[in-house]
Amino acid sequence: MLRGIGSVLLLVCSNAFMTLAWYGQIMFKSRLERFGVYAIVIFSWLVAFFEYCLQVPANRLGSAEFGGPYSIWELKVIQEVVSLLVFTVLVTLFMKSEPLRWNHLAGFVCLVLAVFFIFKK
Repeated sequence: MLRGIGSVLLLVCSNAFMTLAWYGQIMFKSRLERFGVYAIVIFSWLVAFFEYCLQVPANRLGSAEFGGPYSIWELKVIQEVVSLLVFTVLVTLFMKSEPLRWNHLAGFVCLVLAVFFIFKK
């Protein structure tokens, strides 16, 4: 149980870094627009390094291959749902021009259904 929770918590932290690495230049455009695209790419790689420092241990901790509770299929679906949840929180907080709409929520419901079906034995 603790390995599963620890894995998910590491995935949450990892995905915060991932979202900042991928979308930070959009979220913080006013602060970063003076830098060129190559500087932004290097900065994103540095941020992504921390993503991987958390992502890899999260997958090892949660994987049944290493004594965790999740199959690789379950880990992947968990990671995708966590990724969208973290993305939604960060976009809602930092990008007021991008509102959360009903179709986004409908898509999230479909992902929750995917989790249900992946975990169904």
